[in-house]
Amino acid sequence: MPNPDEYQPNNPAWSDKNLSENPHDVVDKPERVEAMFTAIARKYDLNNRLHSMWQDQIWRSRAVAAANLTGDEDVVDVACGTGDLAMAFYKAKVRSVVGIDFTKAMLDLAISKAQIAKYDIQYLQGDAMRLELQDSSADVLSIAFGIRNVQEPGKAFAEFFRVLRPNGRLIVLEFSTPSNSFIRCCNNFYTKKIMPITATIIAGDTSGAYKYLPKSIETFTDAKELAAEIEHAGFTDVNQSPQTFGVCTITSAVKR
Repeated sequence: MPNPDEYQPNNPAWSDKNLSENPHDVVDKPERVEAMFTAIARKYDLNNRLHSMWQDQIWRSRAVAAANLTGDEDVVDVACGTGDLAMAFYKAKVRSVVGIDFTKAMLDLAISKAQIAKYDIQYLQGDAMRLELQDSSADVLSIAFGIRNVQEPGKAFAEFFRVLRPNGRLIVLEFSTPSNSFIRCCNNFYTKKIMPITATIIAGDTSGAYKYLPKSIETFTDAKELAAEIEHAGFTDVNQSPQTFGVCTITSAVKR
């Protein structure tokens, strides 16, 4: 008999039961995350634009700016999704861009978008905790809205450190909790009460993805703890820049 607590392909990736506690503690989190993104891939970009009120592209452009590019960089974008951040780096005229994601359905869309735009971006399927890249092979490594979906973020940060060259830059863009109590209250109402309904309808989703999203933010490491984890992996010069009243934060760091 299958374990009722384990993910089954015919069941929702996220149910009310496994979201009643901390979704980051679920042992089969990678399988659930992959199923979730496969389910919502087709309308992922539309939901991002609408529910961030078109701020998501601004956040990505600021993440690119935080990398302090000179134009000679080899960039790796992990958890690249449909390729928006990878494309933003490419438009900044760096030497090369590689996008890596765990979910094939998201990569298929990223590849299609790059082909339409005629962008020479290499896309690979892979795991943030086990990157199939050589040591010291990248100048910039980025991850946007993806580190909280990784089973063990500490392992991912160790991998990022390994892959970066000396003086390479790490850029992490992730949701965070606004410090202002009024903004925090409004944001919580929006992300927990409104967005799960509207995004689910737009995506035609039955995976529970947009119930997982607010829960995964609420139960994930806060910005200060994330900075400490990055430092623990060996990075220095950690800097954080809250975006749009603190609903997300850009964290940059350097491998010395």
